[in-house]
Amino acid sequence: MACFLAPTAVAIVTTSIKKKIPPKYHIEWLNTMLWGGVIMLAVEHIAHKEVVPFPPFLTAMENPADIPVMLQEIATIGTAMTLAILVAWIAMVAIANAVEKSRGKNVQIAAM
Repeated sequence: MACFLAPTAVAIVTTSIKKKIPPKYHIEWLNTMLWGGVIMLAVEHIAHKEVVPFPPFLTAMENPADIPVMLQEIATIGTAMTLAILVAWIAMVAIANAVEKSRGKNVQIAAM
């Protein structure tokens, strides 16, 4: 229904603060992963007619009884997807920084 709204919120925040994040954290990787996932999920939800181009935009909001179900989905599925993306990004940054650090040591050894 609307699970893509959780990573959308995080993507908006990270995109707005990207200039304040040091380059070693590769925030552009996180933004690419978040926005890519949001676009993919939005297309999938549009294809299944869960998101429509007219108000209320989210078909789950047409029936007030479906709103709690939608909010539950955002809280569980959306948060889980966002956390999975964050964990993958943290792993990527850790590996990239470890490789960069080891290359720096190899360059220092070769210079001796």
